[in-house]
Amino acid sequence: MPEIAPATPLRIAAMVSGRGRGSNLGALIAACESGEVAGSFAVVIATRSDSPALERAKAAGIPTAVVSPRKYETDEAGYALALLRILNRHKVGLLCLAGYMRRLPPGVVAAYPNRIMNIHPALLPLFGGQGMYGEKVHEAVIESGMKVSGCTVHFVDEEYDSGPIIVQIATTVEDTDTPSSLAARVLTAEHRAYVEAVSLFASGSLSIEGRRVRHTSGS
Repeated sequence: MPEIAPATPLRIAAMVSGRGRGSNLGALIAACESGEVAGSFAVVIATRSDSPALERAKAAGIPTAVVSPRKYETDEAGYALALLRILNRHKVGLLCLAGYMRRLPPGVVAAYPNRIMNIHPALLPLFGGQGMYGEKVHEAVIESGMKVSGCTVHFVDEEYDSGPIIVQIATTVEDTDTPSSLAARVLTAEHRAYVEAVSLFASGSLSIEGRRVRHTSGS
């Protein structure tokens, strides 16, 4: 059962899309600053220069970069290379997708096996896949009649929302829930789950066997 050994000290990057609030990024930054996560942010990469998440990063003194996927619409390899240049320059050991709404290029996934995490606002493998993001997920959960929902932190592979699961937190779906009210409750769980997953990674407390991620005692 191979353990996942992080670089020490762990240098973390985050990738964000569009106009997302960056609240998961904020939770991770706070956890690093408090020592709850044994690592620090090396860079935050956005798809747009007006992303609110970039303002969070700048306020925390974290270097930022902007790489627009539109510039590489017909050149996936070029997009991967542009991202890898930034990640390599900042000596990144863990990449966290925090509201990044695209599929990562295979070249980036291959360069960081079991070193890329994503947070999804549902209990995977349910309600995942291409196009399932934001309130669309919560609408689907409510329409299905599910009594529980939650969030999932998983390692990223070349498909949407399909990598090995690291941490899940469940939340109740109330009879009176709207997509907005359920989203707000799940978001609170997301912050806890993402911090837990990154903390486990940073402390060397994860091992992986097939599709199962186990929490070990760490180093």
